[in-house]
Amino acid sequence: MTKRRVVVTGLGAVTPVGNDVATTWRALLAGTSGANLITKFDASGFAVRFACEVKGFDPGQYMDRKEVKRADLFAQYAMAAAVQAMEDAGFGNGTGYAADRTGVIIGSGIGGLKTFEEQHDVYRERGPSKISPFFIPMFISDIAAGLVSMRFNAKGPNYATVSACASSAHAIGDAFRAIQYGDADVMITGGAEATVTAMAIGGFANMRALSERNEEYATASRPFDATRDGFVLGEGSAILVLEELEHALNRGASIYAEVAGYGATGDAYHLTAPAPDGEGAQRAMKRAMVDAGLIPEMVGYVNAHGTSTPANDLNETKAIKAVFGEAVSSLNVSSTKSMTGHMLGAAGAVELAITALAVRDGKIPPTINYHTPDPECDLNYTPNVAVSREITAALSNSFGFGGHNVTLAVKRYPE
Repeated sequence: MTKRRVVVTGLGAVTPVGNDVATTWRALLAGTSGANLITKFDASGFAVRFACEVKGFDPGQYMDRKEVKRADLFAQYAMAAAVQAMEDAGFGNGTGYAADRTGVIIGSGIGGLKTFEEQHDVYRERGPSKISPFFIPMFISDIAAGLVSMRFNAKGPNYATVSACASSAHAIGDAFRAIQYGDADVMITGGAEATVTAMAIGGFANMRALSERNEEYATASRPFDATRDGFVLGEGSAILVLEELEHALNRGASIYAEVAGYGATGDAYHLTAPAPDGEGAQRAMKRAMVDAGLIPEMVGYVNAHGTSTPANDLNETKAIKAVFGEAVSSLNVSSTKSMTGHMLGAAGAVELAITALAVRDGKIPPTINYHTPDPECDLNYTPNVAVSREITAALSNSFGFGGHNVTLAVKRYPE
């Protein structure tokens, strides 16, 4: 069976460096850090007091007052990015697509954590009768997909993926497959996360996953650098509109890039640590490249998972070297988490959107804060300054606690 081709026709984003795609893209190419001291709660007593927060976000631009009140922040971010993406694709008025041939898959690693914290406080302070009747639908991770499907009357495949930091990459991979296999013609897909909360910061800090450079927060996220000491927590959302190629061409849609391959594997190794030498990541990259019909020499860019943790960056480097062999010498790698922070369940979607833009525009965003080379991390990480380069094909890596690995492959369109 000939697989149907899938292209990206719409993008939307709410990130720590911009509340839309254009602003985010400009900031990334300029090497702008999204890190700052935490404003969402009093972090003065915490070991980590900074994060990459979304700034100046107004959900009222995308939802009415009642909808905002009944939606956790992660779902508000998802709705904003979805509205942007559908408008960008030319679907903003709800026409141009068949409802039962349009689906929604939006991943979130944690869901409505802030709502959970707030309602637990209500329970402890005022008793069970005061828990909001909207608590459960506000908290559950699938509600962003549900809300977006209702907004756009999308009646095709509709669900959430939950696989920690690989959540939205799995969502996009599943959406890609749904179109390939004929289950849908249009998919609204991506991820959302809003976990700059007391419990998340405290929990990640206590497991020693976060950087503690409170006095150097703008440079704390330093993937692949020898002095890296943990990731910086981020938040936000990115949504992509994926579309079957002929469907897009028939309506004259603008195309960012073609999604060409999807590889998903499991480490079966450890709760939080990657498998030695990135063994699972290697298999994910290989599967995505085989799926896309790519050989190493055809790939010009890898948007790395690149978390700024000692273990991830070393093992991802080893994985990339194992997969690309001699071709690794001509490869550009970068971690945009150096600017956005680690957006957890939203990271894969943001980074695939970035990868699609890189392929379209021939520009590779940098890995900022890279100043002290690590002898064991010796790839071209596009340090500190964006570069221009024609890219035929690129990969985006996403790995999650629990051993979840996803690689998505994109190609320039037209080839």
